[in-house]
Amino acid sequence: MATEFVKSVVGSEMAAVDALIRDRLYSDVILVRQVAEYIVTSGGKRLRPMIVLLAAQALGYQGDHHRRLAAVIEFIHTSTLLHDDVVDESGLRRGRATANALFGNAASVLVGDFLYTRAFQLMVSCGSLRVMEVLADATNIIAEGEVLQLMNIGNVDIDEAGYLQVIQYKTAKLFEAASRLGAILVEAAPEVESRMARYGMHLGTAFQIVDDVLDYTGNPDEIGKNLGDDLAEGKPTLPLIYTMRHGSPEQADAVRNALTHARREHFPAVLAAVRDCGALNYALDVARNEAEQARAMLADLAPNPAVTALLELADLAVNRSS
Repeated sequence: MATEFVKSVVGSEMAAVDALIRDRLYSDVILVRQVAEYIVTSGGKRLRPMIVLLAAQALGYQGDHHRRLAAVIEFIHTSTLLHDDVVDESGLRRGRATANALFGNAASVLVGDFLYTRAFQLMVSCGSLRVMEVLADATNIIAEGEVLQLMNIGNVDIDEAGYLQVIQYKTAKLFEAASRLGAILVEAAPEVESRMARYGMHLGTAFQIVDDVLDYTGNPDEIGKNLGDDLAEGKPTLPLIYTMRHGSPEQADAVRNALTHARREHFPAVLAAVRDCGALNYALDVARNEAEQARAMLADLAPNPAVTALLELADLAVNRSS
């Protein structure tokens, strides 16, 4: 997702983070190495660790703990992907077979646990109780978000507030932690730390809403998964919630029926419904508003290339095709 400008600001540090990730992936257990290497090198955007680096740079951090914490964030994110794909019974991610499809559910879950614990080993090495508190809280809330999402599978009564709670717990919380860490590293004033954290929360919310829109509008080759996957899993995302509340009775019934039965053959009817009632445009407007709020959180920072890159990431979160 990064532009050439963003890469120019953070590229060398991301290379150092990637090297650290590869080094810390090592295990004497060969299956751990195989699964972890497969998922970590599967072509992800590395957006979350990039935010750690940029947030630290934006606030003038001098040191190397931000690289370790960027790796921590990526390990936590990767472990959630491994667990997600098992729960969702997914067979495709980023255009490749999922780890659970190749290595089995048991191996994926256990290697996900390995990555979680490796993340905590790395964060301890930074020697900051505040860092450990933030990351422990984040991982706990992410787990709650996973359970909330599971509870809402097939839920045709969920409202927009309930949907936002799920994605803010499950997805945006790690964005929030990533941007907050930059402020913690420089021991920023509480109000600065709060604004950096809110930047991450708004950015992550926008990012996930757009992901949910792309499940209906994206190119499968670009987004790396099949269109309609969320619908096939019974997930009530914002376009579906809007259609059930504001679409015609026929459109609302099409969505309710699809969510209740969670089968892919309902996708064409649901796609027509969300398009025709304006649900996709509405969801994109909500995402753009979140991105604008993210940008506003950086308004008081002294201009520098890292701040510009963070502002650019807010725009890219909503103006993307994958």
